[in-house]
Amino acid sequence: MTSNHTNCHYCLQSLHGRKHALREENAYCVTCYDSLFANPCEECKQPVECDSKDLSYKGRHWHERCFKCAKCCQSLVEKPFAAKDEVLLCTECYSDEYSSRCFHCQKTIMPGSRKMDFQGSSWHESCFICQHCRQPLGTKPLITKDKENYCLPCFEKQFAHHCYSCRKVITSGGVSYHDQPWHKECFVCAGCQTQLCEQRFISKDDSPYCVDCFSKLYAKKCAACKKPITALGGPKFISFEERQWHRECFRCRKCLASLVGQGFRTQQEDVLCHKCGSA
Repeated sequence: MTSNHTNCHYCLQSLHGRKHALREENAYCVTCYDSLFANPCEECKQPVECDSKDLSYKGRHWHERCFKCAKCCQSLVEKPFAAKDEVLLCTECYSDEYSSRCFHCQKTIMPGSRKMDFQGSSWHESCFICQHCRQPLGTKPLITKDKENYCLPCFEKQFAHHCYSCRKVITSGGVSYHDQPWHKECFVCAGCQTQLCEQRFISKDDSPYCVDCFSKLYAKKCAACKKPITALGGPKFISFEERQWHRECFRCRKCLASLVGQGFRTQQEDVLCHKCGSA
């Protein structure tokens, strides 16, 4: 610009008819202004002169001609760009180098676009959809089956089992009893309602019972010790007429010798070995 100021504020040379720059109401010739105040260009390290366009980003400065992608060298002037480790890249180069790829379409998820993350993978928002109804899942509850995602209503229609007890959907886990699916918390003893999924149980009339309840309700009592005979693990009991014994309880009433596999005699309610029975 031409100047009404008489002299350069720094070198004191006349500004008559010369270009100059103003700073804090003081006039400077171009040479003095550039040496005193011009910002160094991040790319070429030369001053960004007062008659050049100064492009700045996060406290750093560039000539307009130097403001370009560090990889493909295309100008970034008036274009979107991204920074990585203080290096400027156009969106295409940044995506090629650093952006995630969509798990569904395998295309780059561009910077600035919404990304959905699930189970360690990323999706475009438009690709993260229910496999059945094709509606966006967003942040809705979902269930994954065979690497495909489903909204809850579609999963229930397509795949879910319903608990034999409460009739509600079993979304995970569960147990099978008499070829019917049950929630773990619904599979309980018909007597005391204790959960049975992690303990032994006995079936009676299609209903499951814990060992204690079955013993109290249905098990025969040993004629000797009067405790229940549950027969868990195999038929380890002796039966004679209307009475039963644990194998270890089937002994001679007098000498206590085991009668398992041995001949014996009865004397009223007692069982005796041949020797004691003949005495």
